[in-house]
Amino acid sequence: MQKIMVFQQNGSGKSKIEGINKFGDKQFIIETFDIDEPLPPVIDDTSPYLPKTIKADIVLDYLKHRDLSDDLSSLCKKFDIPMIASGKKITKGDAICPPT
Repeated sequence: MQKIMVFQQNGSGKSKIEGINKFGDKQFIIETFDIDEPLPPVIDDTSPYLPKTIKADIVLDYLKHRDLSDDLSSLCKKFDIPMIASGKKITKGDAICPPT
């Protein structure tokens, strides 16, 4: 089974998670990392919000805060985990950013 880690803010990845569960034929383990607290417009140090390590085969980014997405991409690159961030323009790391 493939392990997918979904990073989301205020349930922003809920419909995608439901779709994977519905159509994934039980081939995926999904773990979520939720950030539900109010955030400042600029986050210079994202370390209090993101995990120190990630154990997954792929990461899906549904975070709304650009600073978090940029640093999550760098974290995924560090651990050699592919990250998908649909419709975003990530400036760090190696995130795959297909258009929506």
